[in-house]
Amino acid sequence: MHLNRLGGFLVAGLLCVLTACGAQGKSATATVHFYPDTNPALLSEWGVLSASKGALRLSTGVVPYDLNTPLFTDYAHKLRTIYVPEGEAAAFRDNDYPDFPVGTIISKTFYYPRASGEPAGDRSRILKANDTPGKVEPILDDLASVDLVETRLLVRREKAWEAISYVWNDEQTDAKLTRIGAYRDMTIVDDQGQETDFTYVVPNTNQCAGCHALNNTTRVIAPLGVRPRHLNKRFEHGDGETNQLEYLAMIGYLKNAPAPENVPRNADWKDEALPLNDRARAYLDINCSHCHNRDGPADTSGLYLTPDIPLGEASGLCKLPIAAGGGTGNLPYDIVPGHPEDSVLAYRMGSTDPGAMMPELGRSLRHDEGVALIREWIQNMDGSCAG
Repeated sequence: MHLNRLGGFLVAGLLCVLTACGAQGKSATATVHFYPDTNPALLSEWGVLSASKGALRLSTGVVPYDLNTPLFTDYAHKLRTIYVPEGEAAAFRDNDYPDFPVGTIISKTFYYPRASGEPAGDRSRILKANDTPGKVEPILDDLASVDLVETRLLVRREKAWEAISYVWNDEQTDAKLTRIGAYRDMTIVDDQGQETDFTYVVPNTNQCAGCHALNNTTRVIAPLGVRPRHLNKRFEHGDGETNQLEYLAMIGYLKNAPAPENVPRNADWKDEALPLNDRARAYLDINCSHCHNRDGPADTSGLYLTPDIPLGEASGLCKLPIAAGGGTGNLPYDIVPGHPEDSVLAYRMGSTDPGAMMPELGRSLRHDEGVALIREWIQNMDGSCAG
């Protein structure tokens, strides 16, 4: 069954996660509209989500989801959703994203909590905060306290997936189509009141393909975060916490999925109760492996960061940097066991120099916590690159 066939209780429960509707009795009424070959000028024309009466709402059949370890994008929070057409389902595939039917729409909305005490209408200052795995934050019920920046769609059309970007207007009532990207000057304010200026970059069409074209030969765009190892986690959908893969199967969006215990699962990079190696590999997987795999855009680097590559030369251990140009920092190896200060991987992740930083797309800021994780991982490695 699809979500919109399960009755008002489940639909209302889903929306409570997004809009704190339990106390207000809100419900979804909008209908998703699939455009097979055109891109409408406004995000609202898709009907996936809408901003009205000061809240962000999802339409019936639009399901939020989360990742075990999310991609870092300049400390942005992200609302991720999936919509599958009525009567259709995605076929489960091991170690790959499900085979979604034509008409599927995957969305990701990037937003920030606004710093407290700012003048009304000033949306340039934001509070530094990481993604919060495990829930969609009820802060989206109060759009005055957040800054909606952009919404990206991945749309499954007849021939292929297409990436489409929309930039939210200053009134936060709708988002406008962009093909050339956009720039926003913003200021991060951390918990100690320290301010950092940066430019948020909305990618253009070619830059979207830079990450989502997983095969460097075919250059075909594909989803990234909806692979089973990222989705295999429990998540609150409004009617109780359920494993996401089981939930998608229950509502009819996913077919032929094995039991979650038989599906690979990435670690939550923040969970210090988990092994350090698992956390670091999960972080590198979601942030780097879409390029650093045997077929990806960084295939000539010889550095492969997918979870199936054992820790060794192929995953950077005592590997000479290849095709890195001037981005090595004059360091000898991608990873030097016990010495993050001598490791190209840690250097490039910690850089904000466009000629050196990795990932080279999707961020303007250094992810301090992520860099600290990778440095700790390297610091705790045994061995030597000598001889």
